[in-house]
Amino acid sequence: MAAITIRDLPEETHCALKHRAAAKGRGTEAEVSIILEDAVNPPERLKLGSELAALGRRLGGIDLDVTREKSPIEPAIFE
Repeated sequence: MAAITIRDLPEETHCALKHRAAAKGRGTEAEVSIILEDAVNPPERLKLGSELAALGRRLGGIDLDVTREKSPIEPAIFE
């Protein structure tokens, strides 16, 4: 896991973080980690795979005949 250091954090902010964490039964470090995670991965972000699947359903679906090639793969020759 990566670690970060936040310099010059105002005392009021640090105190507010400690109180917020305590109210949720967590440590300050865990609370900051959750805040940062939520900031960079918001639940309302566009999820491309989910959007493409939804589009396919709206259009009636796509029937793909996907069969795997069963012949052995020839190794690459690098000369």
